[in-house]
Amino acid sequence: MASRRLLALPVIVAALALGGCGKEGIQLAENDPNFEGAQLFNVNCSGCHTLSAAGAHGSASDIASRERRDGPNFNERGEDVEDVLYAIRNGGFSSGPMPQNIVTGEEAQRVAEFVAEYAGGGGSE
Repeated sequence: MASRRLLALPVIVAALALGGCGKEGIQLAENDPNFEGAQLFNVNCSGCHTLSAAGAHGSASDIASRERRDGPNFNERGEDVEDVLYAIRNGGFSSGPMPQNIVTGEEAQRVAEFVAEYAGGGGSE
């Protein structure tokens, strides 16, 4: 009986740990072709943008608490790859505080493909 309890303990601990995560964190499987883009978005963009698939909650949820640095909520706003690449290269579409070239090259392409797939409620969230 005691050995069964010991065997069940790691399963219970793992279940509690996963249950505690809730909706936080990247919502894509590691073998998803957009997983790396989600990781890059989480690290580089989540401070200002919201996109649940990347576990990012940076946009203001209430207009009264909005700050200049708050970027678009990509759960609500769809984008295409070319527009995302333009925004990455040019620091957004307006004179906002987004840094130019926050990611470059292949990393920029991966972020753009991820955002285009999942922004606006797209993808398999």
